[in-house]
Amino acid sequence: MHAMITRRALTFVAAGALTPPLRSFAQHSSGKLRRIGWLAPGNIGMQDDLDEYRRGMRELGYSEGQTIETEYVYADGQSERLPGLAATLVAHKVDLIVTVGTPGCLAAKAATKTIPIVFASSSDPLSTGVVDNLARPGGNITGLSSMAADLSAKRLELLQMLLPGISRIAVLWDASNPGMALRVRETQLAADRSTIAFQDAGARDLDGLEASFAELAERPPEALLVTAEAFTIRHRDRIVDFTMRNGIPTMFEEQRPVRVGGLVSYGPSNSKMFYRAATYVDKILKGARPSDLPVEQPTKFELVINLITAKRLGVTIPPTLLARADEVIE
Repeated sequence: MHAMITRRALTFVAAGALTPPLRSFAQHSSGKLRRIGWLAPGNIGMQDDLDEYRRGMRELGYSEGQTIETEYVYADGQSERLPGLAATLVAHKVDLIVTVGTPGCLAAKAATKTIPIVFASSSDPLSTGVVDNLARPGGNITGLSSMAADLSAKRLELLQMLLPGISRIAVLWDASNPGMALRVRETQLAADRSTIAFQDAGARDLDGLEASFAELAERPPEALLVTAEAFTIRHRDRIVDFTMRNGIPTMFEEQRPVRVGGLVSYGPSNSKMFYRAATYVDKILKGARPSDLPVEQPTKFELVINLITAKRLGVTIPPTLLARADEVIE
């Protein structure tokens, strides 16, 4: 967090406590600065990626309190709060909304047809109806997708390299997130092609997560895949702790869980996508139409391996896999 910026220009709003902070924001607005609304599915403690977005904005010449003002609202990992928070930003007449994740995209899109919307990351913007076309999104929304062709199959291939002879996997994900449904289906199809048994360990809330844990502990899969979304990020430490206590080798879609004890991750860099989102905001503030800005898809994927965790789990990392890793924690 940037304390100076917070004092001067940013208002952080948690769901369920909206009125005083929003009133304060309105009082501090000069009426001359461009106003950006940030619809964050996570909580105020999940700031790493937002810091990358802010860095991108600074490098493009924007300064909080001088050239722009930003209003943040947080759903605290509870997607049912997103529509109300999006409506709040619209009511306060922001010039542009930035969000992340399919639930955030759909909430913002339902709240306004006129205010431009940029998504820093969306797992499946096309199939979920966030955009009409990746090359020409249409409407008032565009941004960056974390989805790429054959990415789910590639993750399974890496797991097979890591754990030769694997015969059963499970996927832990937020079952209330429609953007992840296609990814889970693709993983299941890839598993079917490799004659690997597939277990859906989707959860919609903390109680559901604990139920999934109980099911996985009773009959541990040979490997677990965990999706990257607000719900799983919020419970990252809980998930990593569970996989280690139960000795389940786990692949994550993003790097941060591996840096706190997870085994391996493969996917696009979330922080780089948030950084890139600033370029979309910049173009739109300078007059570009969201409908004319193609949705950017990832072309670079990072493999991160935690050798300390591998040793604890008794997993031997093949030298060929280590050689391919972008980062090795040891």
